[in-house]
Amino acid sequence: MSTPTFVLAIDLGTSGPKVALVSAEGEIIGKSAETVGLLLDGAGGAEQDPHAWWRAIVSAVGSALDAAGEVEIAAVSVTSQWSGTVPIDDAGDPIGNAIIWMDSRGAPYLNDILAAGPMRVEGFGPMRVRRWVSLTGGAPSGAGKDPIAHILFLRHERPGVYAAATMFLEPKDYINLRLTGRAVASYDSIALHWITDNRDPDAVDYDDTLLRYVGLRRDQLPPLVHATEVVGGLSPTAAKELGLREGTPVLAGTPDVSSAAIGAGTVHDFGAHLYIGTSSWLTCHVPYKKTDLIHSIASLPAAVPGRWFVANEQETAGKALDWFSTVLFPDRVDDPTVYDDMNTIAAGVPAGSNGVIFTPWLYGERTPIEDANLRGGFFNQSLDTGRDEMIRAVFEGVAYNTRWLLETVERFTKRRLDPIAMVGGGARSELWAQIHADVLDRTILQRDEPLWVNIRGAGMLAHAALGHVEWGDVDASAPTAATRTPNPANRSVYDDGYATFRSIHKANRSIYRRLNA
Repeated sequence: MSTPTFVLAIDLGTSGPKVALVSAEGEIIGKSAETVGLLLDGAGGAEQDPHAWWRAIVSAVGSALDAAGEVEIAAVSVTSQWSGTVPIDDAGDPIGNAIIWMDSRGAPYLNDILAAGPMRVEGFGPMRVRRWVSLTGGAPSGAGKDPIAHILFLRHERPGVYAAATMFLEPKDYINLRLTGRAVASYDSIALHWITDNRDPDAVDYDDTLLRYVGLRRDQLPPLVHATEVVGGLSPTAAKELGLREGTPVLAGTPDVSSAAIGAGTVHDFGAHLYIGTSSWLTCHVPYKKTDLIHSIASLPAAVPGRWFVANEQETAGKALDWFSTVLFPDRVDDPTVYDDMNTIAAGVPAGSNGVIFTPWLYGERTPIEDANLRGGFFNQSLDTGRDEMIRAVFEGVAYNTRWLLETVERFTKRRLDPIAMVGGGARSELWAQIHADVLDRTILQRDEPLWVNIRGAGMLAHAALGHVEWGDVDASAPTAATRTPNPANRSVYDDGYATFRSIHKANRSIYRRLNA
């Protein structure tokens, strides 16, 4: 009897790495996780230490291998947080901290590259935006949270780091460098730099004109490969640190949005999944390239060969619950049972939170409307409002924002997306899944082991790339733990709540701009 073959999958999230082994059938064993600190400066800065990433990965891999026992490891596959920047020197070592997806400090330096001349449309010069959209599917975000904005920030405010950097890498691609000694980016990981010709998702390349717009040379950025390519073998140094066989193939891998789409069992066109983690997104694969600049939605190259996926992101989802838990229970910051208690409390409050509305824009917003000035808050409290209503309002506020996003994605795809697979940490909550079913008026499929969806996706990508499984069979590797159907009794209260939610944004957006610009 042959030994089962596994892929060692590494998922570097904002909170830290998860590591596990994934079989060709999607079984996950040897699960391990570590935490990594997040450095926020209160002025739009968000950084992490790449050395801390690596130390945490080494520790998590060791624990995963110990838990899994004797297994055959066919490959290593990495997925990670996306839209980050790691400046590296000639030796491949990071220069200072990585700037991650939450960082907006480069926004002031985008104006000159987005528009040339006096005419502007939505902040863009018409000729430039035409080239950006026609080639890439989008353009750098005015919020300043794309890697190009990070690089501009380094150029203007940390010129010593910028001058010393020989290359700028995404987090996933930096980890692959540590694994193999080879610096490359995948067609999908480079996409949010908005400097590549993405018209063929299997032959992406840098565009010289777009490079000129942003003031970068090709040699400042990594060579490009498909997510399914083998970057190289595990280097002797990495193999020794990780306790793996030298030369083990390392796949290029994919960022977290694409790995979640694979791990959620939504490889097929228009199969939607909703990820609720620190941030959130609602996406699906599509057979075409398309852009909605107004709502910051575009179809970008996917990890699945020959496909695009609908790219979008809500800045604050599960993080809103994290934030409120620290406000209510400051003595339980490191106690994971606090979320179970908040679920129980919220479940005892009627749908609609007795009229209290929460807006989850605690770190600005990217989609469905891009506005770095938005902020979160509670609306319509009275002297009768208590903690319980406010907790449930946080759950519902994230769902209202998801409904806004769903409306824009369905206009983008020109079809109703139903059912929707729900994954990420938020999918562990039966209450949150049911609230989303009710608010969205869609069937929600709570996937099994939702916290490990990116791990399953990274593993199944490698298995498909190596020929262990056909792409058409990957969806079957994602079992459903529970199905939540909309409760008709809650339809009117959530329709009214959603209309109020949208009205709050419309009435107050100029106030947010005045207070926070």
